[in-house]
Amino acid sequence: MDSFFVEVERLEDPSLAGRPVAVGGRGARGVIASASYEARQFGVQSAQPTATALRMCPELVVVAPSHGRYREVSVAVFAVFRSFTPKVEGLSLDEAFLDVGGLRRHFGSPSEVGEEVRSEIRGKLGLPASVGIASNKFLAKLATEKAKPDGLFHLAVAEQLEFLHALAAEALWGVGPATLAGLKRLGVETVGDIAELPEQSIARVLGPTHGRQLHQLAMGIDERRVEPDGEAKSISVEETYDTDLSGSDVLETALLAHAQRLSWRLHSAGLRARTVTLKARYSDFTTITRSKSFGEPIDGARDLFRAAQPLLAQVDHRRPVRLLGLGGAGLETADAPRQLDLDGSAAWTRVEETVADVRERFGEGAVSPARLLGKGGTPT
Repeated sequence: MDSFFVEVERLEDPSLAGRPVAVGGRGARGVIASASYEARQFGVQSAQPTATALRMCPELVVVAPSHGRYREVSVAVFAVFRSFTPKVEGLSLDEAFLDVGGLRRHFGSPSEVGEEVRSEIRGKLGLPASVGIASNKFLAKLATEKAKPDGLFHLAVAEQLEFLHALAAEALWGVGPATLAGLKRLGVETVGDIAELPEQSIARVLGPTHGRQLHQLAMGIDERRVEPDGEAKSISVEETYDTDLSGSDVLETALLAHAQRLSWRLHSAGLRARTVTLKARYSDFTTITRSKSFGEPIDGARDLFRAAQPLLAQVDHRRPVRLLGLGGAGLETADAPRQLDLDGSAAWTRVEETVADVRERFGEGAVSPARLLGKGGTPT
């Protein structure tokens, strides 16, 4: 879906059409959650401080988020997806993979399927959508970016390597700043450069697992199937750091930041989690995951942080950590009956609910634990 939050707001207020619009918080710590394409022309983008966005685009209209409404519209969007095929794998409220191989007898081409999906969404919901079509999930994702905004791009099999190899190396999944620096030492600029290198050369710089993954993607190989899901099975957040994390205090601070983000995502989706999973990847790309389940579901940042602390204790703090992630599974709706929080503190539950209300009104960055504030109020 194109600028999903913004387009839903435009349904409610047609006067926003054609104007630079962003959904987010207006406060000192407000953050942009979604920006219209008119706003993006000025450099406005998601996860950007609202103050920065307003400096870039003084005419920007900032609308407070309506997460309940977004969830309602998302359900309707996914109903359209599933009217075409049961093989729908949701990635978020506004994005999904569809396996339409079973429709080959009903439509003349994959492009006809994509155009019909877009037409149904526009006709029934009044929303724009972009469709990328390709032979696998990785290439379809890239094709979708090419299709935006409000378009369709079919990447034919015969053309996929030419298209892929012309892209910058960072277009590949898993190529962040640290990985890109390693690739540049090998003279890599484009995806085609990666494809031309022997896999062993990449593995010597990035490690065997990561090296093989990147080399396969550079060759357009992605064997993952679309995994149908009626509802989200898990929600997670993770970050690959430019500088590896070392030491217990640094790792705990990063975990606290993840707990805040995960809590916000669970709240936005109207869900709680019975299982918490910690993911850590060391600098040599060795990855470990640790999980813990609870009798009662949780969604508060404090509860998530405290639940994950024993899992973090199982991480070798002597080894540099390049990626840290936190996820919730065993999801159930937030309106299901619940018992007291982990420590039985009803007062803290009210605090969490108040924080959630403030963030919904002013943006995710409106409230932050003091531990995450560095000099000048910058999250560390």
